[in-house]
Amino acid sequence: MEYFQSLRTRTGNLFLESLLVVALVIVLFPFMWIFVTSLKPPDLVAVPNVWIFEISGVNWRSVLLESNIPQNIFNSLIVGIVTVVIALAVGCPAAYSFSRFKSTAATRFSILAAEMMPPAIMILPIFLLLYQLSLIDTLWGVILAHLTFVIPVVTWFLIGFFDEVPRELEDQAMIDGCTHFQAFYKVILPVVRPGLAAAAIFGFVLSWNDMFYALILTGGESKTLPVAIAGFWTFRGVEMGKMAVAILIAIVPVLIVSFFVQKHLVRGLGGGAVKF
Repeated sequence: MEYFQSLRTRTGNLFLESLLVVALVIVLFPFMWIFVTSLKPPDLVAVPNVWIFEISGVNWRSVLLESNIPQNIFNSLIVGIVTVVIALAVGCPAAYSFSRFKSTAATRFSILAAEMMPPAIMILPIFLLLYQLSLIDTLWGVILAHLTFVIPVVTWFLIGFFDEVPRELEDQAMIDGCTHFQAFYKVILPVVRPGLAAAAIFGFVLSWNDMFYALILTGGESKTLPVAIAGFWTFRGVEMGKMAVAILIAIVPVLIVSFFVQKHLVRGLGGGAVKF
């Protein structure tokens, strides 16, 4: 009897492991295909069923040395970093306020109202506002547009982390002579530091991946990386090899960083809801 139970357990584990392997192959295959495409010679890029070929660095050299992709990467980095810094400066006190003062579920969900609206509705007033401020085709214009959806998400993300901090910590700090702000700055923020890092990465990814606002609000030297990647779709066809290189540059760093903070990302995404 024990033998059959053990056999059943091993069979079940083998079946689950097989499913995981199949799922992993399905998930990783597009990345492998993009990587292989980036190494193909230009004359073989248009032939997707060729897997044995002489590795060529032409596409990488063309993208990194002969195009504006390095400048576009720099633009995306500046936009993402500045957006995250401002979003944390605004969203962190806001999340603390939602956590420490009584707020209903409806109030908390209202934070995401701007996130729920289609970008096509938001872009017209944003465009007109930035036009009046002479910020069209500038990085600051894209930053201001990104803040409309990064600040709400960062705020929602951090509420759950502040909820987990005992009120007794700040009460004790205020008894020891700290003001409310000093208790928040010196006691609470160090405790939620992992949440701040995860929120910063999540907000950066949102800004880094955005193409809709950047496509409409930028041009020329102010293009961000997603817009530049779309630019490889020309009237002559898709420059697939160069596009594959640019896609790898765009997604691999984000995947690596997200892998190490995935626990905090999952915890933060569900943390803004009211706990009963």
